[in-house]
Amino acid sequence: MTKDYKGYKSYQYLEKGKDYKYFELSKEKERVKPYEIELNQEQNEIFKEIVSKNLIINLHEHPTVIPKDLTKLHEYEKQGREVTGFEALSESIIDVIFDNMMDGTCIIHSKAGWKFEDVIHDIGIRTCDIDHQNFLIKGEGVKDFYEAKKHNKIAWVKVLESSTMIENEIERIEILYGLGVRMMGITYSESNNLGSGLKEKRDGGLTSFGEQAVKRMNKVGMAIDVSHCGDRTALDVIEKSADPIFISHIGARNLWNIKRLKPDKVFRACADKKGVIGIEAAPHTTVTKNNPYHNLDAYMEHFEYIKDLVGIDHLAFGPDTLFGDHVGLHDLFSSNMSIDEQTSKHKRVDYVEGLENPAEGMTNILKWLIKNNYSKQEISKVMGGNILRVLKEVWI
Repeated sequence: MTKDYKGYKSYQYLEKGKDYKYFELSKEKERVKPYEIELNQEQNEIFKEIVSKNLIINLHEHPTVIPKDLTKLHEYEKQGREVTGFEALSESIIDVIFDNMMDGTCIIHSKAGWKFEDVIHDIGIRTCDIDHQNFLIKGEGVKDFYEAKKHNKIAWVKVLESSTMIENEIERIEILYGLGVRMMGITYSESNNLGSGLKEKRDGGLTSFGEQAVKRMNKVGMAIDVSHCGDRTALDVIEKSADPIFISHIGARNLWNIKRLKPDKVFRACADKKGVIGIEAAPHTTVTKNNPYHNLDAYMEHFEYIKDLVGIDHLAFGPDTLFGDHVGLHDLFSSNMSIDEQTSKHKRVDYVEGLENPAEGMTNILKWLIKNNYSKQEISKVMGGNILRVLKEVWI
């Protein structure tokens, strides 16, 4: 499965310690005990065939490495120079990865984050790093996905989880598209000029400016995500968008009653407009009464619930993981990420077993599907086919 990787490390074109501050980073591989799903010979052959013949697409991820010492995390993020886990990714089955950049940790110049200057800084620095290596290629169109697969590389898609930084400047959507952003959320957890975030006690829905922004994103060919929107705002976006939309990283509130997850009516509305729903694994989100400790089985329970609700043609996977202590990161950035009011409602884990990082997650998901007797056709759809269907309609 190893990709065409030449050993590049982030920012090696600079002198660490001189041109930028160096931090000791978390392990990209085996930070915790590896999770093993054993397949028999026949199942292994199916695994190899699926990986060989299909585009494996990770719909929502943060393939960056955070410091080993989390007391250094704020300082690391304020430098605005996140490190990509190239080596671990090179050993994964992923062909396409949707990289959501700094999202709620985008605090380079502001404690609150999501400033336009910060977002542009993040995009520029990360793109410069990507341009200096050989095996991640820019994924700005579906053709780039096939090109990456053909040459044993990974297509890297730039994504932003919120439109907060466009403020009231509609043309910023085009600027961000021109800089390579191909999917954008309407809100993060807090409200903005476009609509209400899931954190709010009252959801006012999509604003008139939000409607303009949705129309502009449709015209430009930028995919829309509503994962962090309030329920009313998400439903309004689905209604107003001329194109299918994504809920790129989410779970079912009917299985675990927290605001971070979505109700059935939002999933049905998304599917009715031919959209796609990606299941997330950020710590302490997709747990269930059957599996109160967050792990792969809890995660897949959410997948199967939503699949039974809306059909397999509308499901995908957006694990929302990173390289390092994700639980610790949430503890430090809880106010930025609007997750503080959820922390008392789950049984705490140190990490999500089976979905520890971007490299291992998709492998374990695929093995789980094979072991649970999903057909090759069904697996092809959820591992990337459904995403491709929507992108071929949305992207120019």
